Amino acid sequence: MADNALDYLIIGPAHPFRGGIAETQHELSTALLNQGFTVKLITFTKLYPKFLFPGSSPFNGLESPKYLDIEQEIHAYHPWSWKKTAHKINSLAPKNIIFRYYTPFLAPVYVAIAKLLNKSIKKIALVDNWFPHESKPWDKALNRSFKKQMQGFTTLSEQVAEQIKKEVNLPVWTGFHPIATTLSPAVEKEKARAILGWSSTTKTILFFGLIRKYKGLELLIQSIGEYSLKERDDIRLYVAGECYENPTKYSRLVKELQLEKRVTLDFTFKNPEEAALLFSAADVVAQTYHTATQSGVTPYAYFYNKPLLVTDIPGLNDLINKDNTGLCTPKNTQAIALHLVQLLEVKNYTKFQENIEKAKHRYQWISFAKEWNLFIENL
Repeated sequence: MADNALDYLIIGPAHPFRGGIAETQHELSTALLNQGFTVKLITFTKLYPKFLFPGSSPFNGLESPKYLDIEQEIHAYHPWSWKKTAHKINSLAPKNIIFRYYTPFLAPVYVAIAKLLNKSIKKIALVDNWFPHESKPWDKALNRSFKKQMQGFTTLSEQVAEQIKKEVNLPVWTGFHPIATTLSPAVEKEKARAILGWSSTTKTILFFGLIRKYKGLELLIQSIGEYSLKERDDIRLYVAGECYENPTKYSRLVKELQLEKRVTLDFTFKNPEEAALLFSAADVVAQTYHTATQSGVTPYAYFYNKPLLVTDIPGLNDLINKDNTGLCTPKNTQAIALHLVQLLEVKNYTKFQENIEKAKHRYQWISFAKEWNLFIENL
């Protein structure tokens, strides 16, 4: 256990940056602190140049978690500052440094820092994506340079662990994506719908999170226009999340299919309270992704006890099949529409909700941190 030394220095997005990566950095740190370890988070002063960031703002606008030691120190694309950052880390003398790796864009800064660290510091990667959803020709070369600096790899899904094992001759720990402990509490369904102005008689499908090409939103919109759903005026789709591509293609698709009364496109980033209202008011959560490694939306659905419809692809179907908490559908619009109707049938819906309640205890941050720490201690 901890003594006066710093047990874990975790680098990557954290407050004031927004999004799932930062939120899970906070969750992991909190779980480690609760087990008696000393933890410090170092995040970025600058993460992306403005012309590369597709959203409105990378910051959450919330107060910093008071119980966490977070420092903005790393400039992700200013090489002349990286030596200073490495010296700062060496002065802190952590036992373990964790590199949160979710894009090859971060390989240069991470590699430069890692090369300058004292040999006594154990260097571990926590990897969200080994292969980016939107790949570039130089991704493999950047991954190769990064892996040479690490002593072990940890993941949030079996899919990513298997990808790494094929390319890395180092210990790899297969983890899972835990359910957040800091989500805003659920609101009674009818109350949430009243606040949002939703009808109490419709069945609402929620598509939640940042809108990117690989997430297949167009498949879900098209499925609402399929024959099996076309006459179901009681089934609606609500899309909630900032669009990281041209939103016009989705609004045009809704108009072409004459689905303006059935599909709502809300392309704004949601804070925790807004997310709680949406999940509380919705009936089911849909993820019609083209590709996936793991999804932070699935734990959200589990937390709010909402059955899921997901495309039947590795990285997305694992938990649904294992826990029987929804349906996995082929990646075509007719199948998606039929599976949505099936998912909303009372007998199926009730069974999936009961299974979510039974499964929740398996995806806790405290369990993740214990197993994760044990792997690192034994490296």
